Amino acid sequence: MRDDAVRVLEENWTGHSTVPSRSLYPHQWSWDSAFIAIGLRHLSAGRARTELESLMRAQWPDGRIPHIAFAPSVPRDAYFPGPDFWQARSADGTETSGIVQPPIHALAAWLTHQADPAGSAGFLERIYPRLVAWHEYLRERRTLGDGGLVAIVHPWESGMDNSPAWDLPLQRVTPAPAGSFTRRDTDHAAGADRPTDLDYGRYVQLAATYRDHGYDDRETPQAFVVEDPCFNALLISSEHALAEIAEELGHDPAPHRQYAAALTGALVERLFEDGIFRSRDVLTGDLIPADTVAGLIPLVVPGLAVADELLATALGPRFRLGETRLVPSYSLTAADFDPGRYWRGPSWFNTAWLIHRGLVHLDQTGYAQALRADFLGLAESTNYAEYIDPFTAAPHGARSFSWTAALAIDLEAAG
Repeated sequence: MRDDAVRVLEENWTGHSTVPSRSLYPHQWSWDSAFIAIGLRHLSAGRARTELESLMRAQWPDGRIPHIAFAPSVPRDAYFPGPDFWQARSADGTETSGIVQPPIHALAAWLTHQADPAGSAGFLERIYPRLVAWHEYLRERRTLGDGGLVAIVHPWESGMDNSPAWDLPLQRVTPAPAGSFTRRDTDHAAGADRPTDLDYGRYVQLAATYRDHGYDDRETPQAFVVEDPCFNALLISSEHALAEIAEELGHDPAPHRQYAAALTGALVERLFEDGIFRSRDVLTGDLIPADTVAGLIPLVVPGLAVADELLATALGPRFRLGETRLVPSYSLTAADFDPGRYWRGPSWFNTAWLIHRGLVHLDQTGYAQALRADFLGLAESTNYAEYIDPFTAAPHGARSFSWTAALAIDLEAAG
């Protein structure tokens, strides 16, 4: 298994970063690179450091880390929306998108350092200020509600692009005309597995509006503003990691721990309902009644007061942890559950890795070991698929998918 996973990462390595998939995703993606570094640290901590620092070259002056850094060697129309659509560049001239993805980067940086403390001289010093600027951007520019949580302004920023949690707020968005863009994702994946043309048109319109207002979070007339539990839970985890990095560098870790505590309190107060965390539509103030795997990701948050209730939900009829393959991305009890369509039911390897991490922190050894074994077996048997059917384990999306391979290496190393 390890040899095959290493092969996937070697095939997808560009010399300075790792593409998620040579066919479907031929550029560098933000949270993908963080997950990839977590696995690479077991093979080469130096390459894991390169992975993260190459992503940081795409960081904007305002601190945001865009969700795509475009490779100039890839044809400009190989992926849509591509660089000509986004019309955005980092400080060093790298062409990028204008939106972000979940902030797991500080956790990845800390784990990478721990894998090789002696060999990472200067790494933490270089990356710490960039990570601080990234979190400051989120805190200062994306705290768009009145409860202290950060918000996403596009479904793609969640990393769970086609989640049923976005259906209600997306109804406010008039889609871009069908003839105004050409999808590329369906060239490489079955249309039945991907978002519908209607949803894709809405995604394009949201991104175009943001672009046309200079990616200004305060001035853009946002039609989609949502507090997502996964995004905020990963920000909390990364704030704890920043505290560890700060302490290692001789800086004061207290501000990071204080912000993490404040976010944790707000997360429970604003988003926890009926045994699960739900997204909040900031524009209406309402919680969105869609139970998705994003609502289980706060299991990774240290000291979570409602962890026992959340674990009971994971084990219960909505997700049936331990009975289904990995963890479904949407409640099994939902009328519109779909085991094959992108984020509307299938199980994903990265969310399973996060939930495994939460189970370990909660000392739920039995559940954690069972999920690890399922993960490793499925990663190999599906040729490192992007995601799978939670009942049949049939692979969907891309194969030889980088974060699946990287996180398999990490879990294999966990023993």
